[in-house]
Amino acid sequence: MAQLSSGSPPAVGPASIGKAATSIAGFDSITGGGLPAGRTTLLLGGPGSGKTLFGLQFLSHGAQACGEPGIFVAFEETAERLLINARSFAWRLDALPPERLFFLDAQPLPDQQCAGDFDLGGMLAVLQERAEAMGARRIVFDALDVLLALLPDAAARQREVQRLQQWLQARALTAIITAKSGLDEAEDRGSAPLVLMQFMLDCVVILRHGVVLGVSERTLRVQKYRGSGFDENEAPFLIGHTGLEVPVARTPRRADARVSHERVSSGLARLDTMLDGGYYRAASVLITGFSGTAKTTLSGAFAAAACERGEPCLFISFDSDCAEVVRNLASVSIALERHVQSGLLQMVSSRSISGSAETYLLRIKSLAQAQGARCLVIDPVSTWAKSGTDLTAHSVADRLMDWAKGEGITLLCTSLLDEISSRPADGSPLQISTLADTWIHLNYLVQAGERNRSLSIVKSRGSAHSNQVRELILSSAGVTLADAYTAHGEVLMGTLRWEKEQLDRKAGEQAEQALAERLQALQLQLQAKRDEIAALTRSGTDRAEALALRRRDLASLRGADPESSAETPSTP
Repeated sequence: MAQLSSGSPPAVGPASIGKAATSIAGFDSITGGGLPAGRTTLLLGGPGSGKTLFGLQFLSHGAQACGEPGIFVAFEETAERLLINARSFAWRLDALPPERLFFLDAQPLPDQQCAGDFDLGGMLAVLQERAEAMGARRIVFDALDVLLALLPDAAARQREVQRLQQWLQARALTAIITAKSGLDEAEDRGSAPLVLMQFMLDCVVILRHGVVLGVSERTLRVQKYRGSGFDENEAPFLIGHTGLEVPVARTPRRADARVSHERVSSGLARLDTMLDGGYYRAASVLITGFSGTAKTTLSGAFAAAACERGEPCLFISFDSDCAEVVRNLASVSIALERHVQSGLLQMVSSRSISGSAETYLLRIKSLAQAQGARCLVIDPVSTWAKSGTDLTAHSVADRLMDWAKGEGITLLCTSLLDEISSRPADGSPLQISTLADTWIHLNYLVQAGERNRSLSIVKSRGSAHSNQVRELILSSAGVTLADAYTAHGEVLMGTLRWEKEQLDRKAGEQAEQALAERLQALQLQLQAKRDEIAALTRSGTDRAEALALRRRDLASLRGADPESSAETPSTP
């Protein structure tokens, strides 16, 4: 399988030819507008590759959206069967009158044999009359190889192919010719008409339907397109309710998506603080970790926070039934049931989605658009690694992130790591960690017979974020993040952290007690000093009073004037 293009479709300059839209959005993107208008396209593919559906979708879109009536020439199935089969799609072909879409039954009878000269002249005459009457602009010849097989030799087949091409060119009809093709292009070289048409016609599209690692996959490739640029790489496609869909990696509208500075909560206040305010709006968040590290718990907290803000949220669970997820998260005080009942939260189990990773992507996009989701959770996205090749799964995850960003949807994906594999603990099975805007890693730390959970932020683009490891604690009271203790270079969690906290608390209490005792001692010493000072002060006062009394007594004995003697004491 050719490598899928991860960038935008090639830019197409000023068109030298007109384009006829097919309504297959991804196909019209990689071809710069659709099939060549007024020219013929050859559609090759094996059984079940979607050739007939491609043709019907092309005609339906032309008749209903472009005002271009069409004709479907069926060489393999009757018109009645085609219409019955088409009822499973949203085209409503039954409602189109024959003047808008006409079916011509041209399949040969089982026992029909060619006698004498045989050509397409009669059928083309009938088509000419019909095309002029309805003003047809589009036409599909489905399974032309069935009719060509009735011709006696290769020369006759080549002649009729040239006759048909000349007829189409003369009327400037936008045409599709479908034909069966083997899975290997080399197998088709033995069929002269197919080889001739691949060289003769202006556009050739090859459809493939195969099984890769037990998973069904459909791809298409534009082999040639005269007069226009196109994406030459092989692209996956799906068949859904609206018909064929080619999910390209990036469209110009999404490439220029507005960058948001708004923050949304992770559901955990402490984690929001570590992320400098939470996740950016429309960011892609990846949470990796081993089984049991609480990836689903963080996903549920994010979904609950989105619903509390009144934002519709879609939760895709690939590991557990939705009812089990609701019950399990209730044990850690994450209440999702009321949000499910209100319709803000839609939970979808993987049991309702089956097939390849491309099928997952198509279904998820359809569900999110129908709900108008602002937040999307996929738990875990690593399941896609088992749905086909790693390359396909990586491409799907890439396009999912790109689509969510373009739609303004905040995407949170979890990814399961295998504890017994050789994959590094900081890796991701899909290798999408480089694509995510924020990467949170959960881990175990086994100490003293305990297994404790830890959380760290590996990266968060555009945000100042914590580089510290936090202990993730789950309890009936909720989810909390605790500071991890370190001792002698070792991180302590669980019981060891609790013991360390107790020791630190006891040491603090002892330090406080010692400080109080020391303060009390100093206060006693201070009081003693104060008492000593008071005693000394009293002693000095007593001595001064005694000296004054002695002086008065002496003055009295000498008969001195008390006032003069008091003013100018004499020397004894």
